[in-house]
Amino acid sequence: MIVYKFGGASVKNSDGIRNLSKIVSEANAPICVVVSAMGKTTNALECVVRTLFDGKASEAYELLNSTVIVPHLATARQLGLDTQKLENEIDNLKDSFQMVSHGHGQLYDKVYDCIVSYGEVLSTRIVADYLQLAGNDAHWLDMRKLLRTDSTFREANVVIRDSQQLLLNAIADEPHNIYVLQGFIGANSQGNPTTLGREGSDYTAALVGNMTDAESVTIWKDVPGILNADPRVMKDAVLIPELTYYDAVELAYSGAQVIHPKTIRPLENKSIPLYVKPFMEPDAKGSVIAGTKKCRIEVPVVIRRNNLTLITIRPLDFAFVMEESLPNIFSVLKQHHLKVSIIQSSAVTISIAVDNSSHIEEAIEFLRASYRVSYNQGLTLLTIRQTNKEIERRLKPETQIMIEQRTRNTVKFLYRTLQDTKE
Repeated sequence: MIVYKFGGASVKNSDGIRNLSKIVSEANAPICVVVSAMGKTTNALECVVRTLFDGKASEAYELLNSTVIVPHLATARQLGLDTQKLENEIDNLKDSFQMVSHGHGQLYDKVYDCIVSYGEVLSTRIVADYLQLAGNDAHWLDMRKLLRTDSTFREANVVIRDSQQLLLNAIADEPHNIYVLQGFIGANSQGNPTTLGREGSDYTAALVGNMTDAESVTIWKDVPGILNADPRVMKDAVLIPELTYYDAVELAYSGAQVIHPKTIRPLENKSIPLYVKPFMEPDAKGSVIAGTKKCRIEVPVVIRRNNLTLITIRPLDFAFVMEESLPNIFSVLKQHHLKVSIIQSSAVTISIAVDNSSHIEEAIEFLRASYRVSYNQGLTLLTIRQTNKEIERRLKPETQIMIEQRTRNTVKFLYRTLQDTKE
């Protein structure tokens, strides 16, 4: 078994799906094809949910129809597909929308997962139908029935043992050359849809690779592979042909956009190589992440992470003990799904930079019950691994630096990009 994962950019239109079909058709069977939602569908469905919770049900439905339903039907027809299976899923989406729109007091995150999960359901219906139309022995699988998770909506944790048994049984019961699966989504034991966090389709592909003991996993992107910097930041960015699992995790948690942070562990556990290749140039070498010691990054790696919030926590009185406070603080951050990028502390102050999210104001208010809290929004974190004086001279921020941290070969600058400090 091999696993291919295609992101939203690679299936954003009919040409992209034809290209996917060509790549998959040339692969050695059997193969699991994990697919994200088409283009910006996830963003569109998020907007639908927000509008619905603003009490604008009719406006939300109009958005659902114009930004999701109509474009998917149009793509299917451009591909010459019989749209019956797709229309059945659209009817299910409409039913789910009507059900949650008439509910009262429902949890936002639960409704989010119920509606947003349909992005992958619709895209995979189109991909599977087109692969079959192109003469492939392809079969659609519903990961809401196969990927068992807990009930942490929007950040669900996968129950590996149960999921593996369900997936392997589904494959054994329906032998085919190609299986088309949704990334990003699963369901809890009650059958409620869950999602694995934004960009979670990479993680799904890694889990499928682990559970099927795959020979390899390949993530098809709109970039040549893993570069040492965003070309928009460094025009002379170069391809990194090989990385270790350790290096990949470091880059992902620093903010590199190519690989989802949780992707590496399931692959490292079984020494499964991960390839990152350009879907428009499938014969290109790309990058490989593996466990060999010879994979060493020799060039500076530059990662820029935008839209961070720096939370500064101080005691209400001087009974403050750092060691006793840290577990409580990090428990609050975890409960509110905030991802930590950098930490700095003194005897009586802890500063933590986290990704901005809809939960951040709630987390800050929770912390204020025990601490004095101020925060700065709109910050950027620049991380340079394998740093040197020349690269720092070129890239060191000229605006106010809030935190600067150094280790033997890495420097981090957290700096202000917007003037927005709140007490």
